[in-house]
Amino acid sequence: MTAPQAPGVRALTREELEAHWMPFTANRQYKAKPRLLSHAKGMHYWTPEGRQILDGVAGLWCVNAGHGRKEVSEAVARSLDQMDFAPPFQMGHPQAFELANAIVKIAPQGMDHVFFVNSGSEAVETALKIALQFQRLKGEGTRTRLIGRERGYHGVNFGGMTVGGMVPNRKVWSAVMTPGVDHLPHTLNIAKNAFSRGMPEHGAELANELERLVGLHDVSNIAAVIVEPIAGSTGVLPPPKGYLQRLRELCTKHGILLIFDEVITGFGRLGAATGAERYGVTPDLITLAKGITNGAIPMGAVLVQRELHDAFMQGARADIDLYHGYTYSGHPVACAAALATFTIFEREQLPARAASLAAHWESAAHALRGLPGVIDIRNDGLIAGFEFEAQPARAPTRAYEVFRACFERGLLARATGNILAFSPPLTISTAEIDQLFAILAEAIRATP
Repeated sequence: MTAPQAPGVRALTREELEAHWMPFTANRQYKAKPRLLSHAKGMHYWTPEGRQILDGVAGLWCVNAGHGRKEVSEAVARSLDQMDFAPPFQMGHPQAFELANAIVKIAPQGMDHVFFVNSGSEAVETALKIALQFQRLKGEGTRTRLIGRERGYHGVNFGGMTVGGMVPNRKVWSAVMTPGVDHLPHTLNIAKNAFSRGMPEHGAELANELERLVGLHDVSNIAAVIVEPIAGSTGVLPPPKGYLQRLRELCTKHGILLIFDEVITGFGRLGAATGAERYGVTPDLITLAKGITNGAIPMGAVLVQRELHDAFMQGARADIDLYHGYTYSGHPVACAAALATFTIFEREQLPARAASLAAHWESAAHALRGLPGVIDIRNDGLIAGFEFEAQPARAPTRAYEVFRACFERGLLARATGNILAFSPPLTISTAEIDQLFAILAEAIRATP
């Protein structure tokens, strides 16, 4: 592909890099040898020097329809020209209602109300608040305890960080986290499930740990369980066969709400509109973000079961039913980007396309089994994780060094601990899948 023009884009000096404190980045290490992206189109980024980079992670799990979609940019421009902002409190605009209806159409049956936010972190905070208030509204106000899962990632706000289970995200703020939270065990078992293709065979019984927590705290004190259908940011952990079904059974049995964090798995990545659809399990709430606007404008949402929504509608008609929201909830420009993205998804049948590519993706990923240091390969849909043997004295990790080697060879990967994760745009071709894993294999072999 010919690189699109990006007039005026250049490399930055060390001094120009200093003012920006970058998120989730080893800033001093990065700024000593920066990796800059200047423009993007289709499946690729380009650097200021003109090097083409195959996007193996859809930006950051979000550019599901590929980069530079004119439909999205033109919809954003039209929206800005028509109305740059609309207040979301006690006021509305047509695009928000249109988008809510579009989301409901692809949602599991019964999930027919949508609350808009600006990010995945905010979607999680919103879902937790709705869960807690719902229990109170139905007369069970002692149900305040929340259950997350080890190695879960639910954003970086206090609630989401507390129910999350990634140690580096928790350790500094442990003294001020939200009280009343427990965690289920994570489902990774390399000893039994290494190199599983799709859902691993072993581990469904881990859902029964919820019964132990019910016994410890009493069911009258537990409000909700939140899990990612497939844990992404921790390094791609597909659910064991039967695990999510068992979790749903136990939550229903005990009157505990089940929240699926689908910030990553929503909008086609697993070959279905949602992870709930892919795994055949319907939760009570679903958090969404990332792919909702194809990454073009920050936006998130919470899908809510009808029963939960209706419980909030029992007071006086003039009462505010949920004291929660954001200045930019349902922002008109974000809605325009999302509606354009939905048009692309429907026209190009991107979830079905992802499903059709999944077998080739899986075979290409697992063909790298046996490469130096690779102790596990995990996948489902168009997601894959490569785990490297831990070497405690090694800093940075081998995964990070392979990430850098990939970038030098023209591939963008995602390093998290000792794991490399891949989640390309759903527009990827079989030839590009082969290219991605060929570059990865070369990078692994070149990294001692």
